[in-house]
Amino acid sequence: MTREQWVAHLEQASSRGSGAPVAPVRSRRGREPITTERIVAAALDTVQETGFEDLTMRSVAAALDTGPASLYAHVRSKAELGDLLVGELCSRVHLPRPDADHWQEQFIALCAGLRDQFLAYPGVARAALAVVPADFGTLRVAEALLATLRTGGVQPRQAAWASDAAFLYICAYCLEAADGDQQRRDVSGTAIGAEEIATRLQMLPADTFPHTIELSRDLTAGDGHDRFAFTLDLIVRGLDH
Repeated sequence: MTREQWVAHLEQASSRGSGAPVAPVRSRRGREPITTERIVAAALDTVQETGFEDLTMRSVAAALDTGPASLYAHVRSKAELGDLLVGELCSRVHLPRPDADHWQEQFIALCAGLRDQFLAYPGVARAALAVVPADFGTLRVAEALLATLRTGGVQPRQAAWASDAAFLYICAYCLEAADGDQQRRDVSGTAIGAEEIATRLQMLPADTFPHTIELSRDLTAGDGHDRFAFTLDLIVRGLDH
């Protein structure tokens, strides 16, 4: 997106925020008109069923019973569609009023809320890494993360980098979860669980991998989102405030 396109995007977003109507593309044969909102909803349904990797403009068009050309009046590419999807999911995240007494808990809760939205749509976190965010939904979450850290007294540079690090970690965590099922299967398709991974690590040469063997159970330990909470706690408690 060029500087000029960015300015136009901001003007359009401001118009939407003020309630100005956005004209839909009228469909032939009396069908419901194609709108950006319908495109996003259909795309999210598709991602939830088949994953973001398999999402195409053609598959979204098929879900809307139209042709791909009908979508391009609203969305120019899969990258732009991905930005809209991430923005929609971010708009569903609860943004608390920053509280100096509870900023660490609020920051972690914000990250967990975004994590849960991404996990519900396999692979969509990849879209968050593909382009510079332009959707206001995404930018509002970023603003909330910064506001929470600054309210807690975190210094400007640390707040900026910590919020970025947290966002990157959320995306990586969700992508690993989306791809993990396939990665944790052997060539025959048999699932490789934590116990099996630990056993294989313990079979490594002891003189070369002593610490890996010693910590094999710890390397594969953790239930639910234990590791996520651990990492976010490390980030916030390592900040000067």
